Amino acid sequence: MTARTGAQLALIFRRDCANLLGGARGRGGAVLPLLFFLAVAMLYPFGVGPDARLLNRTGAGVIWVAALLAAILPLDRLVEPDIEGGWFDQWALRGLSEEALMLVRIAAHWLCFGVPLLIATPLAAGLLALDGGQLARLELGLLAGTPALAAIGVTIAALTAGLRAGAALGGLLLIPLAVPVLIFGAGSMQPGGESGVLLLLAASLVALAVAPFAAGAAIRAARE
Repeated sequence: MTARTGAQLALIFRRDCANLLGGARGRGGAVLPLLFFLAVAMLYPFGVGPDARLLNRTGAGVIWVAALLAAILPLDRLVEPDIEGGWFDQWALRGLSEEALMLVRIAAHWLCFGVPLLIATPLAAGLLALDGGQLARLELGLLAGTPALAAIGVTIAALTAGLRAGAALGGLLLIPLAVPVLIFGAGSMQPGGESGVLLLLAASLVALAVAPFAAGAAIRAARE
């Protein structure tokens, strides 16, 4: 990679972050997934009652489910607007590969989606009566697992871009693909759950290795 290409990708990364945060498109950005995440944590105690032991036993799983569902909300903004606007054609003329662009998009998506969830998790944990040790394991698991959710989300957004009801289809595709992350996340909360964190990290590494190529191929197909 040349210095010029690196500089271009850095500018695109900044642009992607601005768009995903909602500054350029004014569509809620990272706020809506964050509010949804907190809303699930807030409403769950009303559904199951104020039993602190029950909330403590099930709260971490609820937070993982909330994170998975919140990952669905930004799917329609990840790729399709740039395909419709012809941005990928412009970047191709500048010699930027779709794989590199998708890797940058994954990084921007995780920064704008995963990091806010990590910051909001202590509040959600307080609502669900989780103790300090559980919170620490939960944060570590989310740190290891949310890159996989970001990579899967960008790939699905690229595959469904331009399709009618693409956002709904993307949600249906994301849930089964992200179930292993959910299972490993729940496993990381068990006593001696270090293996669950390692599995989450492995899932993220595999997703990050595969997603740029799968999403890049989907972008080329959509451009043609």
